[in-house]
Amino acid sequence: MKTVAQFAIGYEQLLDAGGRPTGELPAFAQDAGELTRMYRMMVLCRMFDAKAINLQRTGQLGTYAPCTGQEATHVGVGAAMRPEDVLFPVYREYGTQLWRGVTLTEILTYWAGDETGTNFAGPRQDFPWCVPIGSQAPHAAGAAMAFRIRGEPRCAVAYIGEGGTSQGAFYEAVNLAGARRLPTVFVIVNNGWAISVPASAQTGAETFAQKGIAGGVPGMQVDGNDVIGVRAVMEAALARARAGEGPTVIEALTYRLSDHTTADDASRYRPADELAAAWQREPLPRLRAYLAAQGHWDDTREQQLRAACAAEIDAAVKGYQSRPRPAVGAMFEHLFAHPPAALAEQREQATRYPPPAH
Repeated sequence: MKTVAQFAIGYEQLLDAGGRPTGELPAFAQDAGELTRMYRMMVLCRMFDAKAINLQRTGQLGTYAPCTGQEATHVGVGAAMRPEDVLFPVYREYGTQLWRGVTLTEILTYWAGDETGTNFAGPRQDFPWCVPIGSQAPHAAGAAMAFRIRGEPRCAVAYIGEGGTSQGAFYEAVNLAGARRLPTVFVIVNNGWAISVPASAQTGAETFAQKGIAGGVPGMQVDGNDVIGVRAVMEAALARARAGEGPTVIEALTYRLSDHTTADDASRYRPADELAAAWQREPLPRLRAYLAAQGHWDDTREQQLRAACAAEIDAAVKGYQSRPRPAVGAMFEHLFAHPPAALAEQREQATRYPPPAH
């Protein structure tokens, strides 16, 4: 028997868990202002997460999906994208969205059950949060095909969790993108757990990155807690897509330090020692240590940053809480240009019985 094909999955890490470079850093990492901006966004996400959870626990917000621990993956991807690219998120990639111009108030509005939160002020063509698992992947492949047909130098970036790669929609999207060499990047955020199901129970493969190989799509892993590594890998994948060389699958290895959502209690299924070990590898101290070692960060700047982030979050919460209460019929808007008869009937029934005033 002869071997007809062989494949390999590479792994990238540019900052180790202690914030020490593991090799030569890319050009953008020499820009202290750019790294500081990335760090600021990661801190803002972490602090916003805490505030949103508090709002949910006190009945001021609906079910919320935290992103604590995954900030480096999200910010690294967002920083690599161009404004004209289109994002296809799942439901916790706030760092990417904030980098691209989504506002904190819009995020809160959405998780309050008001779909106008997806009417983004910044990235007008980015897709809204996608709660159905995996359906954003074919959307991304379809958009990338449109870019190809129109001759537009744009890329589609689709997120998916490692559990979501078990969905057929993911494979269909990868197969289409690979067969047509579409300008797409699929980012698998392997945070260890698909709600209560560990990653080890999701696949028999050694990596999730190799799931692209069957579709003719190269895959690689990156340390998802290393924001410099994530951005570098993402920039390379986007450059490859723009050059007509086709899609890439990137598996970002990170960890979900919080519950899956505020409707979950991860302590019921996740080992405490595993969580404690993950806190030692989390992304914020890593970049902070590197900036400090380069003389670009200190305790005073940290305190100033956190005060500024707190003020920004407080202002966003006030904007969210002071918004006009939507009418009952608003939930039926922005779904169809010409609503079908069944939906029109449901709207009429819903508006017949208005909710009680607060």
